[in-house]
Amino acid sequence: MRALIFDLDGTLIDTVYAHVFAWQKALAEAGMPLEGWRIHRKIGMSGGLFTRAVARELGREIDAKEESALLDRHGEIFLQLLPDRRPLPGAVDLIRFLKESNTLFGIATSGRRPEIDASLAVLGIGEETVVIERRDVARAKPEPDLFLACQQRLGVEAGDCYVIGDAVWDILAARRAGMLSIGLLSGGYGEDELGRAGAFRVYRDPAELHRSLDELGILP
Repeated sequence: MRALIFDLDGTLIDTVYAHVFAWQKALAEAGMPLEGWRIHRKIGMSGGLFTRAVARELGREIDAKEESALLDRHGEIFLQLLPDRRPLPGAVDLIRFLKESNTLFGIATSGRRPEIDASLAVLGIGEETVVIERRDVARAKPEPDLFLACQQRLGVEAGDCYVIGDAVWDILAARRAGMLSIGLLSGGYGEDELGRAGAFRVYRDPAELHRSLDELGILP
């Protein structure tokens, strides 16, 4: 049985740019302004890795107290910017189809509860679905821990999993986990960039992925 492991932000839910703006505002308030495109390139990392990457961009250290404050403020601004979550095209139908066809799937996200709860709810994902979030593992993407934890909970081999993500960090983590990866353009990365990172196939959004499941050997 093949299994699908989905990233969440930018893959199933249209939240990437809200995260970019939230980080940009939180950093500016802390006296650390940074261009939006530089922030976008780091979305998908864990919060800790993100702040270390930002520190390199700024040429200064961000201590533990500053990091904690930035993470908290980012979460507050994100909720203000996006109180309601919008699924990406075809995401709800895809999840419904996977459930009805008894296809194994799970969610592995660098996001944290309760921040991700609204996104899961709008997709119709409940307790019956395996969801691995940042606090469940020691290291987040680009390390493979999130995907490996999800694979183990699903009870399948790593080689029987496809990872679906929108960022190069998803693709890199999937390679490290020994899993094939599928890239989606819905997070803002280009097809060539996702392909160079190692994506087996690249689709526009969940709707196109749904129409193309036969290419992955998911449909009989």
